[in-house]
Order: sequence, then structure tokens, then C-alpha cells
Amino acid sequence: MAKLSNRLQRLAPSATLAMSQKSSEMKAQGIDVINMSVGEPDFNTPDHIKQEAKIAIDENYSKYSPVPGYPFLRQAIARKLERENHLHYSPDEILVSNGAKQSVCNTVMALVDDGEEVIIPAPYWVSYPQMVLLTGGKPVFVEAGFEQNFKMTAEQLEAAITPKTRMLILCSPSNPTGSVYSKDELKALADVILKHEDLFVLADEIYEHINYIGKHESIAQFPGMKERAIIVNGVSKAYAMTGWRIGYIAAPEWIVKGCNKLQGQYTSGPCSVSQKAAEFAYTSDQQCVEDMRKAFERRRDLIVKLAKDIPGLEVNVPEGAFYLFPKCSSFYGKSDGETTINNSTDFAMYLLEKGHVATVGGDAFGDPECFRMSYATSDENIIEAMKRIKEIVAKLK
Repeated sequence: MAKLSNRLQRLAPSATLAMSQKSSEMKAQGIDVINMSVGEPDFNTPDHIKQEAKIAIDENYSKYSPVPGYPFLRQAIARKLERENHLHYSPDEILVSNGAKQSVCNTVMALVDDGEEVIIPAPYWVSYPQMVLLTGGKPVFVEAGFEQNFKMTAEQLEAAITPKTRMLILCSPSNPTGSVYSKDELKALADVILKHEDLFVLADEIYEHINYIGKHESIAQFPGMKERAIIVNGVSKAYAMTGWRIGYIAAPEWIVKGCNKLQGQYTSGPCSVSQKAAEFAYTSDQQCVEDMRKAFERRRDLIVKLAKDIPGLEVNVPEGAFYLFPKCSSFYGKSDGETTINNSTDFAMYLLEKGHVATVGGDAFGDPECFRMSYATSDENIIEAMKRIKEIVAKLK
């Protein structure tokens, strides 16, 4: 019988990748589509990092790497965590993987058993609940909508915890909303976590350096939390190295060993050349990170200003990452005479088909009232995209 496993049948395809693929198909047909659907910096990897990768190739970094990553990279990450986050991890408490996405999946698979619950604030990155389902766990969604700036409160966390709760997944700065948890907000969540034995937090900090409100705060900083936190980070967003596929976890050594055991069976160690490039990214001058952050902040200001000028959209001001997550529910039930908008997926499809701007409906992120736009693109693209959106939504009556 031609049947995929029940494990696979539990999964939904990635909405962000599906939207990006559809926009690519339209582009191939000669249609001028502005793609704001994918969370990827539009900058090239800085030249000094690329140069280090070329040297690594010449020095024959072409063999299998150790499963947890080369010691030199894990040491560089430990120094980064000490220098930037004042967190003390040994290289044995760090595991390097094929992108932060694998780091998240490794952690969920290593800690969550069949039937155990994982609390996920909504809106959420599309892959979190799918990874939980893959393990046989149960995603428990906590609505943290537009009115509370897309941030879960400590009271909401406490109310969601049951005897089956194993983990909280927290993303700050957030994909898809750009919201950033303050130190006080994280402390309140940490206080709840510490009251419950064997409850862990997966802290996805991949957007750490794309922050417009000052210093990044990690939930691992509070007393007792280092033993309960699994920090996930990597080079993809801060250094424009998405295709190099280097992410990591920093966690208690027993969790790292578990993830190492898992990774050893299904991917082994990450790319050798990428690891040399990543080490240099962490140990060389950091001005490139700040230059890109400033560019994203300028674009944030631009897209917020233009979005607020579109009647029918409600817009908050993202504090980090490179996403805008406006509320579009005022358009539901409206039509341009041909297309009726019933939900955020319809709205995103309308923007693509009629306005030739690719975005992603909020349904995929657990918030049916909003849609996501990535402003990791040029000022010119942002201006033109917002002009198209303004013109096309004006036709909805």
C-alpha cells in the first residue's frame, strides 16, 4: 500500500516556503513579484567571513567534522556567550548543528515524549508545533495577540501548565512579530518555570542581534535558569549566513549529550568549511553586524510609516527581527467584485495574485487576524510593495 508514515501525516507543509515557491513560479512567468515572504537577510555574507572560508578550503577542511562541531567553534561560541550575554558555558555544553532549525528539532526530540505538552505562545514560527507533533508531543497554544504586543504573560504561562507540560518554546526577538521580551518580562516567566520541576524553556535567540531597543536579554541569565534553559542561536540572521547552515544549542551537558547522540545518528557534524567561517564570524570585528542592524532599523521605520498610511491595517512597532505583523481582519468579508477575503490566507493570496507582493497569512503562525511581511529587502522594494498593497486593498469594499 502506498502510504506515508503516520508521523509524516501529522505534519503540515511550511506555509512560508510554499508562499515563496509560488512567488518564484510567478517570477518565472515574467511577473514582477516583490517577495516579502521569506525571513532571510538580503545582504551578502561579509567579505572577511567569505575569505576565511576560502582559506579553509585551501587548508583542506574537507573531512567529516566531529558530531558536536569542531572544538575551536564551540570555544568561540562559549566566548561569545561570555562576552555578549555574561553566560558561562563550557564547550561541552554547546552542540553545533546544521542550522538553528536542526538545533530546535534536536532539542524537542531529545526532551519531549509521546503525549507530553509543549507550550507555544501564538503567534509562533510555523515549524515549532510541527516539530512537537513529529515527536508525538502535543502543542499547547497560548494566545498572545496584537493587543498585548504579541507577548505571553507569566499569568498565561502559569494557567497553561499541566502535569504533562515538559517545555515552553520562547522566541525573542520574535518571528513572526518582531516583539522583544524585556528583562522584567523574562524574569516573570522564569519565576513560573522554576516553580515547576522538570519544566524546560527552549529560548530561540536567533534574532538576538537584530534588536532596536538596546541590549538583548536571555532568560538563561536568572539564578536557577541555566539548568532549565536551552539557548538556540546561530550565524544565519546576524551575519547574513543563512545558506551556511550553522546553528547551536547551549544547554546543560546531559541535554547536549542527548542531542549529540541523536545528531550522530541522522546528520553527523555540520559542514567543515562553514564551521571555520562561523568561528571567524564570532571572533573577528563585529561592525558588520551593527551595520546590518542599522539598515534593518531604518527599514523597520520605513515600513511601519508606510503601513500605518494604509486604511484598514492596524500596525504595531516591532522591536527586533525583520518582520511586520499587521492586523488585516478589517478586510474579512470584503470583495473587489471578483475575490472575497475570508481570512488571512485569502488576504495574502489576494496581495500576491492582484498586487504581486508575496507575504504570508497569519493563520500559519497561529494568529488568524494578521499577516507577516519580511522587510529584509531594499528600501525601493519596501516602498513599491507598500504602494501596491495600498492600491489593491482600496478596491476591497
